Amino acid sequence: MFSGSRGFRGLAAATIIALAGVTGAEAQQNGGLPVASAPIVAGGDARAPYAWVDFCKRMPSECAVDTREAEQIELTAKTWKLIVAANVKANRDIEAITDQEHWGVVDRWDIPTDGKGDCEDYVLLKRQRLAEAGLPRRAMRVTVVIDEENAGHAVLMIRTDRGDFILDNKRNAILPWSQTGYTYVKRESQARTGWASLGGLSTSTVASLR
Repeated sequence: MFSGSRGFRGLAAATIIALAGVTGAEAQQNGGLPVASAPIVAGGDARAPYAWVDFCKRMPSECAVDTREAEQIELTAKTWKLIVAANVKANRDIEAITDQEHWGVVDRWDIPTDGKGDCEDYVLLKRQRLAEAGLPRRAMRVTVVIDEENAGHAVLMIRTDRGDFILDNKRNAILPWSQTGYTYVKRESQARTGWASLGGLSTSTVASLR
């Protein structure tokens, strides 16, 4: 579905060390709220997935970037509860099905209004619901990773003042980006309609530098 390297590319060693430098912060609770590692630093432009381009032609409002919106969400207890509930509800509401089974094509992105979809469709539904609840869309980015099966996978990265967290249709638990075991390939840009590289940063790379 997606192409990308599992190897680490595109980010300087100093950047990786900075990403790994929040010792002991992961998965801690601070005032009842989670704390993640330092946020992932995006690099230069990346090629958009072709199915995303098609989706944006059909639903341009879902891809538009409003630079007046905040880049991060202030993570309060109320907001965290909202995010967790949205993740669980979407995972429960949608029947996992491949695009080939669903649409007869290899890859198609859509809002799963019929209750069926694959990983990108879960992501788009979660973001739509959270944006309708008042969270800034700009802080919620579709992200392409390489998963534990060495396959392309899409997740929703929520950027907060306590770090970057991952909403995933594979689990109800919302994890800090560095605890997923994934390799991070690219995500939607926060500066424009398009994509930014994440350099193939893997969580194992971060762990080895601690």
